[in-house]
Amino acid sequence: MQFARTLQRFISLQNRFQTQLGHIVAWGSITLVLLMALIVILRYGFNIGSVAMQEAAMYNHAILFMLGIAYTYQQDQHVRVDVFYTHASPSRKAWINLIGTLLFAIPSMLYILVTGWDYVSASWAIKESSSEPGGLAYLYILKSLILVMAVLVLIQSLAVAARSWLEIKHPEALPAEEKPEVEGTL
Repeated sequence: MQFARTLQRFISLQNRFQTQLGHIVAWGSITLVLLMALIVILRYGFNIGSVAMQEAAMYNHAILFMLGIAYTYQQDQHVRVDVFYTHASPSRKAWINLIGTLLFAIPSMLYILVTGWDYVSASWAIKESSSEPGGLAYLYILKSLILVMAVLVLIQSLAVAARSWLEIKHPEALPAEEKPEVEGTL
């Protein structure tokens, strides 16, 4: 039971961390909207274009995506092929989440970390910047978020796997807010 309490603490800390990070990152969407509005106003209102502003919008979008993906996973709002899941019992959902996490999420993030390391390292080695005239520098920092994203999703995957395992083996150990609703009968 001590192991279950340790898992419970890990899940709680990870969920709290992802929620706080997700809320911080969500504020970045305001900057994206304002930047896109400025680009449109300048382009169509004043016939002024800027490669740097276009790239800033692209960088902003990439940052939102890469830092927000683990939060989306934590909130169970990720894309799921929903053939069996919707009408499954809480126990079956836990099994689907556990197997899916172990077979797909964790290996995918490990692959991104392994293959992304050389990609990001090469970018840092040359201090890569935009290839466009007037584009932004520091592309290597943006590319580093690929590794950060993989680590965030990997840690969240461990929390999802731990929660699923607890739900299967020790459902009584789940905190009240973590206990599943009783649905379907599969």
